[in-house]
Amino acid sequence: MNRGLVLRLESLVQLRGACQQLRALSCRRAWGAQCRALQASARPLGSLLPYPQLWPKGTFSSAASPQRRHLATKEEAKRKKKKIPLIRGEVEIRQKMTIEELARAMGKDIDHIYEALLYTDIDLNSLEPDSILYEDHIKMIVQKSGMKYKSAKLKEEKERKNTDAVKRQVGELPPADPAVLSPRPPVVTILGHVDHGKTTLLDSLRKTQVASMEAGGITQHIGAFLVHMPSGEKITFLDTPGHAAFSAMRARGTNVTDIVILVVAAEDGVMQQTIESIQHAKNAGVPLILAINKCDKPGADPERVKKELLAHDVVCEEFGGDVQAVNISALKGENLMVLAEATVALAEMLELKADATGLVEGTVIESRKDRGKGPLTTAIIQRGTLRKGCVLVAGKTWAKVRFLFDENGKAVEAAPPGIPVEIMGWKDVPSAGDEILEVESEQRAHEVIDWRTYVEQQEKLKKDVEVIEAKQKEHRMEYEQKQQKLAHLTWRQRKAVLYKASKHLMFQRPTEKREMDENTLSVIVKGDVDGSVEAILNILDSYDCEDECKLDIVHFGMGDISENDLSLAEAFNGVIYGFSVKANESIKKLADKKGIKIKLHNIIYKLIDDLKEELNSRLPPTVAETTIGEASVLDTFSVTVGKNKVPVAGCRVQKGLLDRKMKFKLIRKGDVIWKGSLSSLKHHKDDAQVIKAGMDCGLSLDKNLEFSIGDVIICYEETEVQQKTSWDPGF
Repeated sequence: MNRGLVLRLESLVQLRGACQQLRALSCRRAWGAQCRALQASARPLGSLLPYPQLWPKGTFSSAASPQRRHLATKEEAKRKKKKIPLIRGEVEIRQKMTIEELARAMGKDIDHIYEALLYTDIDLNSLEPDSILYEDHIKMIVQKSGMKYKSAKLKEEKERKNTDAVKRQVGELPPADPAVLSPRPPVVTILGHVDHGKTTLLDSLRKTQVASMEAGGITQHIGAFLVHMPSGEKITFLDTPGHAAFSAMRARGTNVTDIVILVVAAEDGVMQQTIESIQHAKNAGVPLILAINKCDKPGADPERVKKELLAHDVVCEEFGGDVQAVNISALKGENLMVLAEATVALAEMLELKADATGLVEGTVIESRKDRGKGPLTTAIIQRGTLRKGCVLVAGKTWAKVRFLFDENGKAVEAAPPGIPVEIMGWKDVPSAGDEILEVESEQRAHEVIDWRTYVEQQEKLKKDVEVIEAKQKEHRMEYEQKQQKLAHLTWRQRKAVLYKASKHLMFQRPTEKREMDENTLSVIVKGDVDGSVEAILNILDSYDCEDECKLDIVHFGMGDISENDLSLAEAFNGVIYGFSVKANESIKKLADKKGIKIKLHNIIYKLIDDLKEELNSRLPPTVAETTIGEASVLDTFSVTVGKNKVPVAGCRVQKGLLDRKMKFKLIRKGDVIWKGSLSSLKHHKDDAQVIKAGMDCGLSLDKNLEFSIGDVIICYEETEVQQKTSWDPGF
């Protein structure tokens, strides 16, 4: 009995020591883990000690330590919260669900949907998680997954009310009171070929030095200026670029103008952009005034210019037409007042008047981002009077006018019709050419923007559906052709063949970002104003050499180069092109560190040339063959080397020389039948490295090939030549 008491006392001491050690552990996880280990065992804690029958009942029950059990099951409670969605027996389906939506409705992952689609005629390479599936495919996927489907209740979408803002129509009742209409300055656009003197003409008219500030002396923006004549008349001039890249900007200039002054250099005559400018004016129904510039130069011939224009239906007054022609010298200022008077006279004949009351209407001529002022637009007001505080909409953005500036950057209080003005207060940069309309309040502006965004989304959705239907039709036809080829097999055999043929596609899903194709040039385009970016993008749209190197426009926008641009360039292994923008020193250092190219230009054709050079560098080099020598086979024989007979050709070098180190080819009747190296080259019985023209030799090839008398052997050298892109941007 004493022995039993001793054993029990020893056990109590052991248990007490173990409990003290557990309490001393500062980590609660260790405590919980040990408690869970005890709970996981089949026996209670008391059974682990000697003589469990001697301990009172309930001493080691789970109820005795509820706090410990709570700690032990805390991690389990966290795991229980993250429940895997249960597979439901019925799946609600609707027409045109995406892959992602169907996977969510079924409680499956996306890869399960792709696996089920292997049994269909759909091309898996063309699918993404947001790709739309048709109803028959959706039903098949659900059935293949051992589930049932039911159609979701269709929600009748109410027809959305049109809340767009529109211009006031000319024929609206009641018509505008004639007393309200007031004369306005004519809007005159100067058009013509590049470097024919358009900016110099404006420079002389307003006595500023615009041309010297333009890069390369070429206008690359559209500018609006108000010119005060000595007689008191005002004329609003639009200066448009003459370069081939800016066709859209010239067209935009004619859409808001009243008169077009066509500038043609007397020494050059009618050029490509001259003809295009005439067409823009005709399309807009705007009258022309011909300004023949550079008449002070020795080779000037104004009469030749007038005759050349007859072929394009521009008939001057001296030939019985209605087009005024003025010979000028913009650089020396000759006859500029005569040109201005002709413009004022034509404007008086047109009786240009506008309603300066009511809501404002206008057109965005140019837009840009300014670091201090934010988004800015140059606009021509066509109706109403613009003041600070007006709420405007243009495209998919709006503005509450904070400040108005004239062409010299001076703040003005109001802008009546026909006056160019720079507007500050836009939430985002509108596109050049957008209509500007005033609305009653900011709430009304939000309604207009929401409606325009909705319309754009609907149009995009409609186009997407058309593309999807065309793709589905194409794949269905391919599927039917495959089925016809397998028509002799049983349905089980057909399914097995189709599954095996498509199974490898499962391992090609884009679960992570795909590697960019090495033969792809990704570009990021940044410009100072919207029109410049538009012109560059229009040029890039003409790229038609995708088989040589793919051109991918990752991002475009306005403003200086930013860290976001560097991040995109790094992600896509791209090149950043900036037009009339800057990159500060920190950006340049970061770009150098990441190995990103930033190319800044101020002249558009130099930017395009740089882009072409970058495209050339992405093209694989071609191998060019340079002929070194040529020999004709005069006789054939064979020599024994070991146990083998080797064909040998007796030749005479006709041109150049034969160098054993170079490569050779054998031509028979105009066809190349062998390319490779020589195994031996001898002059008489001696080995030779070089055989010159006029000398005889014997040679054998590295391939056992029979010669024929009359064969030609060419010795040539292979050199790598850098390819050049065949893309022609048109200038």
